[in-house]
Amino acid sequence: MKKKNFLYFTAIVLSVTLGSCKKDLEVNPQDRITLDNYYKTQADAFTGLVAIYDRFAYQSGGLYDKSAVMSVAGDDQLAGGGGPSDINDLQVMQNYTLNASTGPQGYLWSRGYSGIYRVNVLLQKIVDIPMDATLKARYIAEAKAMRAAFYFDLVTFFKNVPIIEGTVDPKDLYNVTQAAPAAVYAYVEKDLADAIPGLPNTVPAATEGGRLTKGAAQALLGKVLLYQKKWQAAADQFAVVNGTAPGVSPSVYGYKLIPNFGDLWKPSNKFNSESIIEFVHSNKSNGNWSAAGNSEGNLLSITTGPRGYSKTLATAPDYFSGYSFLVFTKSFFDFIHFDPRNAATVANLDSLQTNGIAKYTPGYNNTGYFFAKYMGLTTQAAANTPELNFGIDEYEIRLADTYLMEAEALMNAGAAVGAGSRAYTLLNAVRARVGLNPVAVTQANIEKERRLELAGEGQRFPDLVRWGKAATTLASKGFIAGRHEVFPIPQGELNNTKIEQNKEWGGTK
Repeated sequence: MKKKNFLYFTAIVLSVTLGSCKKDLEVNPQDRITLDNYYKTQADAFTGLVAIYDRFAYQSGGLYDKSAVMSVAGDDQLAGGGGPSDINDLQVMQNYTLNASTGPQGYLWSRGYSGIYRVNVLLQKIVDIPMDATLKARYIAEAKAMRAAFYFDLVTFFKNVPIIEGTVDPKDLYNVTQAAPAAVYAYVEKDLADAIPGLPNTVPAATEGGRLTKGAAQALLGKVLLYQKKWQAAADQFAVVNGTAPGVSPSVYGYKLIPNFGDLWKPSNKFNSESIIEFVHSNKSNGNWSAAGNSEGNLLSITTGPRGYSKTLATAPDYFSGYSFLVFTKSFFDFIHFDPRNAATVANLDSLQTNGIAKYTPGYNNTGYFFAKYMGLTTQAAANTPELNFGIDEYEIRLADTYLMEAEALMNAGAAVGAGSRAYTLLNAVRARVGLNPVAVTQANIEKERRLELAGEGQRFPDLVRWGKAATTLASKGFIAGRHEVFPIPQGELNNTKIEQNKEWGGTK
């Protein structure tokens, strides 16, 4: 069956998605739940909100997510896997051989617009649902904050994207056009400004961990402003999130760096004081191979594990044997090797094998240096289909990230950066947490710190692009200046629509 464009696809998300045209699907109308007879109760509204969160942390059925795409697009990690076509979307991203028909851009586009569709439906329907007014305002705020996040990713990755308001009438599906990037950014800023007042300062981790808060929306707004080089406005948002005494006492929202860097990736530390936006995963989802992308487990935990891993000594690390994706380059290992964050970031399998501690089977692109942060352990494995059901959460934004972004914003806004300044305190709080001495606030030092602190967390490629350094840093991987800063709009979205390809990819937009 020919793939439909995104508007049609998202219009049927809450109904039925067909994967083949070989046989018509017979549905008893009495068994079908339609939009017209749903969204009647507070429970319905909550279900709609959960459906949006599902897209927020959405992983591709191809066993990757947004973070994995950004990692292989950068200079520190390679696709790896079992061969040059294994998870091909990551392979072509690594080598910059993607095109409008091949690559991870289809996943990135559909993740964004299917999420936006679900937001728009909920916002349209919740108006008439009889429910507590304060709770309704919170649901609306959460939905708008996630819509802002979807649009921010889309404009960052694709630049020229449509703004879809409400639900589109079927007769207008093929007539939607793209908005200017400035208009999309303005839309994102407005959604976040609208959302912040309706969000709670904190949420109880045991029952609502992972739901958005005021601090989450403000951190995202700060990042949106930073990407537009609105330096002082970005710093102002981050200042509230980061608090008056960074690295010393919690902010008004309770954010504080946790003492041990390596503890950030322990499942027992979900929703810790450093977590601002966290993608929640579970080892109780019962995800299986019939629909791997629908599993609530963290797929990075299996894809990043070493192939054919086995212990030689009982004292060897307890790694769950995986698929050897997202391996670090030798140059990155050399860069981080003597930094205190090395052990929690890089699993040196060659060292383990050379020293007779453990064995593994080298995969494609093997360097021996594996991505340790989200790697699964056998002690964490679920009983059912363990490879798809690891419960390690992912950070979309965490406090060390916002410290570094605020320091960068202050520096570029012309604020004081010397010893004792706020920018100096922010940068060096991140270093002090791992026992490093202070350094001066410079662009080079901020870039270095972000590379070390956030390795493998999906920040490197967007950072290189916004700093204007992608072309030189990634030239050896095939990156072409003036082309690969943005993704090609998927071909399926261009067919029979008014959407135009980006000029970087031979289009007119």
